[in-house]
Amino acid sequence: MTDHTVSAFDDELREIGRSVAEIGGLAEQMVERAMSALVRLDAELAQRIIADDYKVDRLQHEIEEKAILLIARRQPMARDLREVVAAIRIAADLERVGDLAKNIAKRVIALQGQFQPQSLVHGVEHLAELSLEQLKHVLDAYAGRDTDAAMAVWRRDEEVDALYTSLFRELLTYMMEDPRNIGFCTHLLFCAKNIERIGDHATNIAETVHYQITGVMLTDERPKRDRTVAPADLPQTDD
Repeated sequence: MTDHTVSAFDDELREIGRSVAEIGGLAEQMVERAMSALVRLDAELAQRIIADDYKVDRLQHEIEEKAILLIARRQPMARDLREVVAAIRIAADLERVGDLAKNIAKRVIALQGQFQPQSLVHGVEHLAELSLEQLKHVLDAYAGRDTDAAMAVWRRDEEVDALYTSLFRELLTYMMEDPRNIGFCTHLLFCAKNIERIGDHATNIAETVHYQITGVMLTDERPKRDRTVAPADLPQTDD
């Protein structure tokens, strides 16, 4: 390629990278606001989160279109091609994170008018802090092209799973102790499952970053702890 073509290609790659950083910031913000809405039981904030989900969806489509056009025009190979493919995959994971945050916001609205023991929210809040930390670290790993940082996120996936299992047990106990807790705890269980899945998407991104940098797909099974008590897949609300 001529110097001009190489420069234009690099500019297009950087533009896609900036868009991935933008969608990452939006997804993080949605999760943070969804948890704020849950802790405060703020239905108005929850409605705004749901309404704002289109921003993440639109940006994900833009990244995908830019990446496809770049592949068609430039025909990148090797690491350059992995950069483009990684952007598509990471944007898709981040779009799902936005959907999961929206699901939490829907639960906040559903909780209005129910018996609401706020002390039960603390465990879900702790789980969200851990998942958000994972998401922030893996986005930093992507921005810094840091495979070691990405693998650190990958190895911590079991911490999110273990905390989710512990929280599941705790909420079941509250439901058995006082039937008035059943409705509230059921909604919290769905919120917790959405948050645990956000952690899974952070781990997906870590695997993509590793592949993007090394060209090697991770074939090892993700580290997991005992999850015999908590179901692997609670039904989800509509995205």
